[in-house]
Amino acid sequence: MSGYLHLIVPKSKFELLSGHDMLTRYRFNSGVAQHLFCRHCGIKPYYVPRSNPDGYDVNLRCLSPEPEALTIEPFDGRNWEQHAHELAHLSEEP
Repeated sequence: MSGYLHLIVPKSKFELLSGHDMLTRYRFNSGVAQHLFCRHCGIKPYYVPRSNPDGYDVNLRCLSPEPEALTIEPFDGRNWEQHAHELAHLSEEP
């Protein structure tokens, strides 16, 4: 278990402020998902998920400052493909 807390956001709502030069990317299987890791410590701050290739899946534990209020909802990750539609970001609207 990695401790990754997922927050899926539209690409238009995501801005990486620093550290891009410290990330390394890999793809596997279908090649749709783009996994990004810190090349020094191995943490996975965000990635482009196969289930939502038009957005980013952000690791909440990597946000600074941390959000003040969160609602964490359980999700069946073992059977994620059957439930991927539940993960989709709702809109590009503000």
